[in-house]
Amino acid sequence: MSYSDALVVLKQHSLPDLVQDELEQLILDGKLAPGEPLREIAIASLLGVSRGPVREAFRALEEKGLLRIAKNCGVSVRALSAGEADQIYEVRIVLEAMIGRKVAETITETGLAELKAILKAMVTAAKDDNVHPYTYLNLAFHDALARLSGNVALHESYRRLVAQLTLFRHKAYLHDRTSMALSLREHQEIVSAIEAQKPNRASDLLRSHARDSRKRLHAALGRSARP
Repeated sequence: MSYSDALVVLKQHSLPDLVQDELEQLILDGKLAPGEPLREIAIASLLGVSRGPVREAFRALEEKGLLRIAKNCGVSVRALSAGEADQIYEVRIVLEAMIGRKVAETITETGLAELKAILKAMVTAAKDDNVHPYTYLNLAFHDALARLSGNVALHESYRRLVAQLTLFRHKAYLHDRTSMALSLREHQEIVSAIEAQKPNRASDLLRSHARDSRKRLHAALGRSARP
């Protein structure tokens, strides 16, 4: 949502929620970088709102793990460390396996069509070597999977974890273009297992996919740290 679009719908939505959505999108798009300080007055001016809704949005995004609010230091976009990401991945691996099993057991034609549509767009993005669209579609694919599990608590827990990982997960694709091709192949195998309604296979594939994603991230961070 653009700033102008946000202003158009101000009257239809809670201001704090709207500001939160806008800031979250800027963070996930990489337009607000990890460690970048955020000023209430600047954000309020940018979005054309008062400082109150901005303050509430800051608190909500801190709870989601996307911002840090430190006494006497102000607010900044959370800079996730490799160690923190590793801990998040440990939980994500377990959730992915659960999601894969549940979706394969209960998938509908509509749900499968949704996954295939996202996968088709991912193929195009990978073929064109478009990192940003691919990263966005990757998130959409996994969010759809979590939602299709039918477990609201599982979906909400998964979304929180993935939002935090997005703080620097795109580095895996930026530093190694082959990562996109590997990731795409894994997604294709996952959809095939779900379509065949093989819960064990889907669970194993998603568990392995999460582990491979963690390895790719570690490799990318290692390359980016070299002089």
